[in-house]
Amino acid sequence: MSAKEEYMQIIKDVYSINSFVKLCGMELVDVECGKVKVAMPIDAAKHTNLYEVAHGGSLAALADTALGMTCASVGARVVTINYTINFIKNLHAGDVATSVGTVIQRGHKIIIVKVETFNKEGTLLTEMLGTMYVIGQFETIPEKW
Repeated sequence: MSAKEEYMQIIKDVYSINSFVKLCGMELVDVECGKVKVAMPIDAAKHTNLYEVAHGGSLAALADTALGMTCASVGARVVTINYTINFIKNLHAGDVATSVGTVIQRGHKIIIVKVETFNKEGTLLTEMLGTMYVIGQFETIPEKW
């Protein structure tokens, strides 16, 4: 097993016990050092609003999960301090929202992450900038790999 596969499995295992992530159907698709891709199929029974498009909260939840997973990819256990999100375009049930998180700045206690969310066709749906507070480390995932 490669280091990438090992770290991806560790992150998947950590998030497998997160009830909300499971409820929403979020799945880690890819991981690199400082970058992740997380997907969520849009289910009409779970993710849509009264206009039959993805609820903003469901897209924000996906992007927020990508914030945490991105920090895990550099070995950091974090909690969210703050984020801002811009909703650019929406999508309908049956589509898949994919959030791509990238570390912008890594400090000892603060990590800044940018997350962009796309539909299946690659159309930009949201942009998020998050400030994360480091509460610990994943001993099995190094800061740089």
